[in-house]
Amino acid sequence: MISDRLLSLVRCPDCRAPLDRGLTPMGVAPVSDWGQTPGTASPYLTLRCSGCGREYPGTTADYLDLRPREAFTEQTKYLDESLHADARHERVSPPLLGSKIRNDMLRAFLAPRPGELVADLGCGSGRTLLWNQDWQAATVGIDIAPFFSREARRNVDLLIGDLRRLPFADGTFAKTFSLDVLEHLSPDALGGMLAEASRVLAPGGALFVYTHVRKNAPIARGLRAINRLARWLDRAGLVDLRQEHLRKSDHLNPLADIPELERVAHDAGFRIARIRYYTPIVGGFVENILVRMAERAMARRASSRLPASTPAAAARAEAIKEARTAAKERIATSRTTRAVLEALSFAMKLDLVLFGRIRSGPFFALLVKEPRQ
Repeated sequence: MISDRLLSLVRCPDCRAPLDRGLTPMGVAPVSDWGQTPGTASPYLTLRCSGCGREYPGTTADYLDLRPREAFTEQTKYLDESLHADARHERVSPPLLGSKIRNDMLRAFLAPRPGELVADLGCGSGRTLLWNQDWQAATVGIDIAPFFSREARRNVDLLIGDLRRLPFADGTFAKTFSLDVLEHLSPDALGGMLAEASRVLAPGGALFVYTHVRKNAPIARGLRAINRLARWLDRAGLVDLRQEHLRKSDHLNPLADIPELERVAHDAGFRIARIRYYTPIVGGFVENILVRMAERAMARRASSRLPASTPAAAARAEAIKEARTAAKERIATSRTTRAVLEALSFAMKLDLVLFGRIRSGPFFALLVKEPRQ
Protein backbone atom coordinates (compact mmCIF):
# COMPACT_ATOMS: atom_id res chain seq x y z
CA MET A 1 0.00 0.00 0.00
CA ILE A 2 0.99 3.65 -0.18
CA SER A 3 0.07 5.59 2.95
CA ASP A 4 0.32 9.31 3.58
CA ARG A 5 3.09 8.52 6.05
CA LEU A 6 5.12 6.78 3.36
CA LEU A 7 4.66 9.72 0.99
CA SER A 8 5.89 12.06 3.71
CA LEU A 9 9.01 9.94 4.25
CA VAL A 10 10.25 9.27 0.74
CA ARG A 11 12.85 11.38 -1.02
CA CYS A 12 14.34 11.47 -4.48
CA PRO A 13 17.01 8.72 -4.61
CA ASP A 14 19.13 10.93 -6.88
CA CYS A 15 19.23 14.24 -4.96
CA ARG A 16 17.29 13.38 -1.74
CA ALA A 17 14.92 16.30 -2.12
CA PRO A 18 11.24 15.90 -1.10
CA LEU A 19 8.75 14.64 -3.68
CA ASP A 20 5.65 16.56 -4.73
CA ARG A 21 2.60 14.44 -5.43
CA GLY A 22 -0.63 14.49 -7.40
CA LEU A 23 -3.14 12.25 -9.16
CA THR A 24 -3.60 12.03 -12.92
CA PRO A 25 -7.06 11.37 -14.41
CA MET A 26 -8.29 7.83 -14.87
CA GLY A 27 -6.46 6.09 -17.69
CA VAL A 28 -5.54 2.74 -19.12
CA ALA A 29 -2.44 1.15 -17.58
CA PRO A 30 0.30 0.30 -20.09
CA VAL A 31 1.78 -3.19 -20.15
CA SER A 32 5.11 -1.98 -18.73
CA ASP A 33 3.65 -0.85 -15.41
CA TRP A 34 4.46 -3.44 -12.72
CA GLY A 35 1.66 -4.37 -10.41
CA GLN A 36 -1.16 -3.34 -12.74
CA THR A 37 -3.15 -5.63 -15.02
CA PRO A 38 -2.73 -4.40 -18.62
CA GLY A 39 -5.82 -2.77 -20.04
CA THR A 40 -7.40 -1.79 -16.71
CA ALA A 41 -8.27 1.74 -15.68
CA SER A 42 -6.88 3.28 -12.51
CA PRO A 43 -5.94 6.66 -11.03
CA TYR A 44 -2.19 7.20 -11.14
CA LEU A 45 -0.21 8.72 -8.30
CA THR A 46 2.44 10.96 -9.82
CA LEU A 47 5.60 12.11 -8.05
CA ARG A 48 7.96 14.89 -9.01
CA CYS A 49 11.21 15.80 -7.28
CA SER A 50 11.15 19.30 -5.83
CA GLY A 51 14.93 19.50 -6.24
CA CYS A 52 16.10 18.04 -9.55
CA GLY A 53 12.66 17.99 -11.17
CA ARG A 54 12.74 14.30 -12.00
CA GLU A 55 9.31 12.79 -12.63
CA TYR A 56 8.61 9.26 -11.45
CA PRO A 57 6.48 6.77 -13.37
CA GLY A 58 2.80 6.73 -12.50
CA THR A 59 1.82 4.06 -10.03
CA THR A 60 -1.34 2.50 -8.69
CA ALA A 61 -2.11 2.17 -5.00
CA ASP A 62 0.07 -0.91 -4.40
CA TYR A 63 3.63 0.42 -4.12
CA LEU A 64 5.98 3.18 -5.22
CA ASP A 65 8.76 2.80 -7.80
CA LEU A 66 11.69 4.93 -6.58
CA ARG A 67 14.70 3.38 -8.25
CA PRO A 68 17.58 5.76 -9.02
CA ARG A 69 17.75 7.26 -12.50
CA GLU A 70 20.98 5.46 -13.34
CA ALA A 71 20.78 1.74 -12.65
CA PHE A 72 23.78 0.06 -11.06
CA THR A 73 25.67 -2.33 -13.32
CA GLU A 74 25.42 -5.08 -10.71
CA GLN A 75 21.84 -6.31 -10.44
CA THR A 76 20.40 -9.31 -8.65
CA LYS A 77 19.05 -12.31 -10.53
CA TYR A 78 15.95 -12.02 -8.36
CA LEU A 79 14.60 -9.62 -10.98
CA ASP A 80 14.24 -12.71 -13.20
CA GLU A 81 10.71 -14.12 -13.11
CA SER A 82 12.06 -17.67 -13.43
CA LEU A 83 13.27 -17.47 -9.81
CA HIS A 84 9.66 -16.92 -8.77
CA ALA A 85 8.06 -19.62 -10.91
CA ASP A 86 6.86 -21.51 -7.83
CA ALA A 87 4.80 -18.45 -6.83
CA ARG A 88 5.87 -18.74 -3.21
CA HIS A 89 5.69 -14.96 -2.90
CA GLU A 90 2.02 -14.66 -3.83
CA ARG A 91 0.53 -15.91 -0.56
CA VAL A 92 2.04 -15.56 2.91
CA SER A 93 1.96 -18.53 5.27
CA PRO A 94 2.74 -18.29 9.01
CA PRO A 95 6.43 -18.34 9.97
CA LEU A 96 7.44 -22.00 10.17
CA LEU A 97 10.68 -24.01 9.94
CA GLY A 98 13.66 -21.84 8.92
CA SER A 99 11.53 -18.74 8.49
CA LYS A 100 10.35 -19.10 12.10
CA ILE A 101 13.93 -19.37 13.36
CA ARG A 102 14.86 -16.18 11.51
CA ASN A 103 11.73 -14.33 12.60
CA ASP A 104 12.12 -15.35 16.24
CA MET A 105 15.72 -14.10 16.24
CA LEU A 106 14.67 -10.86 14.56
CA ARG A 107 12.08 -10.26 17.28
CA ALA A 108 14.55 -11.09 20.05
CA PHE A 109 17.38 -8.92 18.70
CA LEU A 110 15.59 -5.90 17.22
CA ALA A 111 12.48 -5.54 19.44
CA PRO A 112 11.06 -2.28 18.03
CA ARG A 113 8.91 -0.14 20.27
CA PRO A 114 5.42 1.01 19.23
CA GLY A 115 5.59 4.00 16.94
CA GLU A 116 9.23 3.55 15.90
CA LEU A 117 10.03 3.76 12.20
CA VAL A 118 11.36 0.42 10.93
CA ALA A 119 12.51 -0.54 7.41
CA ASP A 120 12.87 -4.02 5.92
CA LEU A 121 15.79 -3.69 3.49
CA GLY A 122 15.23 -6.37 0.88
CA CYS A 123 11.72 -7.28 1.99
CA GLY A 124 10.94 -9.81 -0.76
CA SER A 125 7.25 -10.66 -0.56
CA GLY A 126 6.82 -8.44 2.51
CA ARG A 127 5.99 -11.43 4.68
CA THR A 128 8.24 -10.49 7.61
CA LEU A 129 6.49 -7.16 8.03
CA LEU A 130 3.12 -8.92 7.97
CA TRP A 131 4.25 -11.41 10.62
CA ASN A 132 5.32 -8.59 12.95
CA GLN A 133 2.42 -6.18 12.76
CA ASP A 134 1.99 -6.63 16.51
CA TRP A 135 5.11 -4.47 16.93
CA GLN A 136 2.78 -1.52 16.29
CA ALA A 137 5.76 0.14 14.66
CA ALA A 138 5.57 2.24 11.49
CA THR A 139 7.11 -0.07 8.88
CA VAL A 140 8.31 0.21 5.29
CA GLY A 141 9.38 -2.58 2.94
CA ILE A 142 11.81 -1.93 0.12
CA ASP A 143 13.04 -4.33 -2.53
CA ILE A 144 14.56 -4.11 -6.01
CA ALA A 145 12.07 -6.66 -7.40
CA PRO A 146 8.28 -6.22 -7.49
CA PHE A 147 7.34 -9.71 -6.29
CA PHE A 148 5.24 -8.59 -3.33
CA SER A 149 2.49 -10.75 -1.86
CA ARG A 150 -1.15 -9.79 -2.18
CA GLU A 151 -1.44 -9.38 1.60
CA ALA A 152 1.58 -7.08 1.74
CA ARG A 153 0.25 -4.90 -1.06
CA ARG A 154 -2.91 -4.38 0.97
CA ASN A 155 -1.39 -3.90 4.41
CA VAL A 156 2.27 -2.78 4.20
CA ASP A 157 3.94 0.36 2.86
CA LEU A 158 6.03 -0.90 -0.05
CA LEU A 159 8.37 0.52 -2.62
CA ILE A 160 10.78 -0.64 -5.29
CA GLY A 161 14.23 0.83 -4.77
CA ASP A 162 17.92 0.06 -4.70
CA LEU A 163 19.48 -0.59 -1.30
CA ARG A 164 22.61 1.27 -2.43
CA ARG A 165 20.64 4.50 -2.91
CA LEU A 166 17.75 4.54 -0.52
CA PRO A 167 14.99 7.12 -1.15
CA PHE A 168 14.93 8.46 2.40
CA ALA A 169 16.48 11.35 4.29
CA ASP A 170 19.36 10.95 6.74
CA GLY A 171 18.32 9.53 10.11
CA THR A 172 14.79 8.59 9.05
CA PHE A 173 14.57 5.20 10.80
CA ALA A 174 15.04 4.02 14.35
CA LYS A 175 15.69 0.43 13.27
CA THR A 176 16.18 -1.59 10.10
CA PHE A 177 16.67 -5.24 9.24
CA SER A 178 17.85 -7.29 6.29
CA LEU A 179 17.31 -11.06 6.06
CA ASP A 180 19.01 -13.29 3.46
CA VAL A 181 20.23 -10.27 1.48
CA LEU A 182 23.92 -9.58 2.14
CA GLU A 183 25.07 -12.85 0.55
CA HIS A 184 23.66 -11.64 -2.79
CA LEU A 185 25.95 -8.60 -2.90
CA SER A 186 29.49 -8.10 -4.15
CA PRO A 187 32.01 -6.53 -1.73
CA ASP A 188 31.46 -3.10 -3.34
CA ALA A 189 27.68 -3.44 -3.25
CA LEU A 190 27.80 -4.64 0.36
CA GLY A 191 29.79 -1.58 1.37
CA GLY A 192 27.33 0.67 -0.43
CA MET A 193 24.32 -1.03 1.11
CA LEU A 194 25.70 -0.82 4.67
CA ALA A 195 26.68 2.82 4.18
CA GLU A 196 23.15 3.65 3.07
CA ALA A 197 21.63 1.68 5.94
CA SER A 198 23.80 3.67 8.32
CA ARG A 199 22.86 6.96 6.66
CA VAL A 200 19.09 6.45 7.00
CA LEU A 201 19.38 5.29 10.63
CA ALA A 202 19.24 7.76 13.49
CA PRO A 203 22.34 7.81 15.76
CA GLY A 204 22.20 4.77 18.00
CA GLY A 205 19.83 3.03 15.59
CA ALA A 206 20.20 -0.66 14.85
CA LEU A 207 20.42 -2.90 11.79
CA PHE A 208 19.62 -6.60 12.27
CA VAL A 209 21.05 -8.95 9.64
CA TYR A 210 20.91 -12.64 8.87
CA THR A 211 23.52 -13.83 6.38
CA HIS A 212 26.70 -15.90 6.37
CA VAL A 213 30.45 -15.75 5.92
CA ARG A 214 32.43 -18.21 3.82
CA LYS A 215 34.50 -19.61 6.72
CA ASN A 216 32.73 -22.42 8.54
CA ALA A 217 33.37 -24.32 11.75
CA PRO A 218 34.08 -28.09 11.70
CA ILE A 219 30.47 -28.76 12.73
CA ALA A 220 29.41 -27.60 9.25
CA ARG A 221 30.58 -31.00 7.98
CA GLY A 222 27.25 -32.31 9.20
CA LEU A 223 25.37 -29.88 6.96
CA ARG A 224 27.62 -30.73 4.02
CA ALA A 225 26.79 -34.42 4.53
CA ILE A 226 23.08 -33.58 4.49
CA ASN A 227 23.54 -31.60 1.28
CA ARG A 228 25.36 -34.54 -0.31
CA LEU A 229 22.41 -36.75 0.61
CA ALA A 230 20.04 -34.19 -0.92
CA ARG A 231 22.03 -34.22 -4.18
CA TRP A 232 21.86 -38.03 -4.25
CA LEU A 233 18.10 -37.90 -3.72
CA ASP A 234 17.89 -35.33 -6.50
CA ARG A 235 19.65 -37.69 -8.92
CA ALA A 236 17.32 -40.47 -7.79
CA GLY A 237 14.30 -38.28 -8.55
CA LEU A 238 13.08 -38.16 -4.95
CA VAL A 239 13.65 -34.42 -4.56
CA ASP A 240 13.91 -31.58 -7.08
CA LEU A 241 16.64 -29.07 -6.29
CA ARG A 242 16.57 -27.11 -9.54
CA GLN A 243 14.60 -24.19 -8.15
CA GLU A 244 16.88 -23.97 -5.10
CA HIS A 245 19.99 -24.12 -7.29
CA LEU A 246 18.55 -21.30 -9.39
CA ARG A 247 17.96 -19.18 -6.31
CA LYS A 248 21.42 -19.84 -4.88
CA SER A 249 23.09 -19.07 -8.21
CA ASP A 250 22.73 -15.42 -7.22
CA HIS A 251 24.91 -15.83 -4.10
CA LEU A 252 28.17 -13.84 -4.24
CA ASN A 253 29.14 -14.41 -0.59
CA PRO A 254 31.25 -11.26 -0.11
CA LEU A 255 32.32 -11.88 3.51
CA ALA A 256 35.24 -14.22 4.16
CA ASP A 257 34.96 -14.42 7.95
CA ILE A 258 33.71 -12.63 11.06
CA PRO A 259 36.77 -10.33 11.36
CA GLU A 260 36.01 -9.09 7.84
CA LEU A 261 32.40 -8.50 8.88
CA GLU A 262 33.67 -6.42 11.78
CA ARG A 263 35.87 -4.33 9.47
CA VAL A 264 33.14 -3.79 6.88
CA ALA A 265 30.60 -2.88 9.55
CA HIS A 266 33.05 -0.44 11.17
CA ASP A 267 33.75 1.24 7.82
CA ALA A 268 30.02 1.86 7.45
CA GLY A 269 29.74 3.34 10.95
CA PHE A 270 28.49 0.27 12.82
CA ARG A 271 29.67 -1.85 15.70
CA ILE A 272 28.52 -5.41 16.29
CA ALA A 273 26.50 -5.24 19.49
CA ARG A 274 25.31 -8.85 19.48
CA ILE A 275 25.85 -11.97 17.37
CA ARG A 276 24.55 -15.54 17.39
CA TYR A 277 25.66 -18.29 15.03
CA TYR A 278 23.33 -20.69 13.28
CA THR A 279 24.64 -23.93 11.77
CA PRO A 280 21.44 -25.73 10.69
CA ILE A 281 22.16 -29.43 11.16
CA VAL A 282 18.66 -30.37 12.32
CA GLY A 283 17.26 -27.59 10.15
CA GLY A 284 19.22 -28.76 7.12
CA PHE A 285 17.80 -32.28 7.39
CA VAL A 286 14.25 -30.98 7.85
CA GLU A 287 14.29 -28.44 5.04
CA ASN A 288 16.71 -29.99 2.55
CA ILE A 289 15.48 -33.58 2.86
CA LEU A 290 12.05 -33.95 4.47
CA VAL A 291 10.43 -30.82 3.04
CA ARG A 292 11.97 -31.32 -0.42
CA MET A 293 10.69 -34.92 -0.54
CA ALA A 294 7.20 -33.76 0.37
CA GLU A 295 7.32 -31.01 -2.28
CA ARG A 296 8.49 -33.49 -4.91
CA ALA A 297 5.64 -35.88 -4.12
CA MET A 298 3.08 -33.07 -4.33
CA ALA A 299 4.56 -31.81 -7.61
CA ARG A 300 4.34 -35.30 -9.10
CA ARG A 301 0.68 -35.56 -8.18
CA ALA A 302 0.05 -32.14 -9.71
CA SER A 303 1.95 -33.09 -12.87
CA SER A 304 -0.11 -36.26 -13.31
CA ARG A 305 -3.26 -34.15 -13.62
CA LEU A 306 -1.91 -32.03 -16.49
CA PRO A 307 -2.75 -32.86 -20.14
CA ALA A 308 -0.23 -35.22 -21.74
CA SER A 309 0.35 -32.66 -24.49
CA THR A 310 1.77 -30.07 -22.04
CA PRO A 311 5.46 -29.33 -22.88
CA ALA A 312 7.87 -30.71 -20.27
CA ALA A 313 9.22 -27.33 -19.11
CA ALA A 314 5.75 -25.82 -18.81
CA ALA A 315 4.47 -28.93 -17.03
CA ARG A 316 7.28 -28.77 -14.47
CA ALA A 317 6.73 -25.06 -13.80
CA GLU A 318 2.97 -25.52 -13.42
CA ALA A 319 3.41 -28.58 -11.18
CA ILE A 320 5.83 -26.71 -8.89
CA LYS A 321 3.46 -23.75 -8.65
CA GLU A 322 0.46 -25.98 -7.95
CA ALA A 323 2.38 -27.95 -5.32
CA ARG A 324 3.46 -24.76 -3.55
CA THR A 325 -0.10 -23.40 -3.64
CA ALA A 326 -1.49 -26.68 -2.31
CA ALA A 327 1.09 -26.73 0.49
CA LYS A 328 0.17 -23.23 1.58
CA GLU A 329 -3.52 -24.13 1.50
CA ARG A 330 -2.87 -27.20 3.62
CA ILE A 331 -0.92 -25.15 6.16
CA ALA A 332 -3.81 -22.72 6.37
CA THR A 333 -6.56 -25.31 6.72
CA SER A 334 -5.09 -28.46 8.29
CA ARG A 335 -4.45 -28.42 12.02
CA THR A 336 -2.48 -31.64 11.72
CA THR A 337 -0.14 -30.24 9.06
CA ARG A 338 0.32 -27.07 11.07
CA ALA A 339 1.06 -29.04 14.24
CA VAL A 340 3.66 -31.21 12.49
CA LEU A 341 5.42 -28.17 11.04
CA GLU A 342 5.37 -26.41 14.40
CA ALA A 343 6.93 -29.49 16.03
CA LEU A 344 9.65 -29.56 13.37
CA SER A 345 10.22 -25.83 13.86
CA PHE A 346 10.70 -26.40 17.57
CA ALA A 347 13.18 -29.22 16.87
CA MET A 348 15.14 -26.91 14.58
CA LYS A 349 15.81 -24.59 17.51
CA LEU A 350 18.23 -27.23 18.78
CA ASP A 351 20.72 -25.86 16.28
CA LEU A 352 20.73 -22.56 18.15
CA VAL A 353 20.86 -24.20 21.58
CA LEU A 354 23.69 -26.60 20.71
CA PHE A 355 25.75 -24.62 18.23
CA GLY A 356 24.77 -20.96 18.67
CA ARG A 357 28.05 -20.04 20.42
CA ILE A 358 30.30 -21.78 17.89
CA ARG A 359 31.65 -19.28 15.37
CA SER A 360 30.52 -20.59 12.02
CA GLY A 361 29.24 -19.41 8.65
CA PRO A 362 25.58 -18.38 9.09
CA PHE A 363 24.85 -15.84 11.81
CA PHE A 364 22.38 -13.34 13.23
CA ALA A 365 23.87 -9.99 14.18
CA LEU A 366 22.72 -6.67 15.57
CA LEU A 367 24.74 -3.76 14.20
CA VAL A 368 24.41 -0.48 16.08
CA LYS A 369 25.16 2.86 14.45
CA GLU A 370 27.98 4.57 16.29
CA PRO A 371 27.58 8.27 17.13
CA ARG A 372 29.78 10.53 15.05
CA GLN A 373 32.95 11.63 16.81
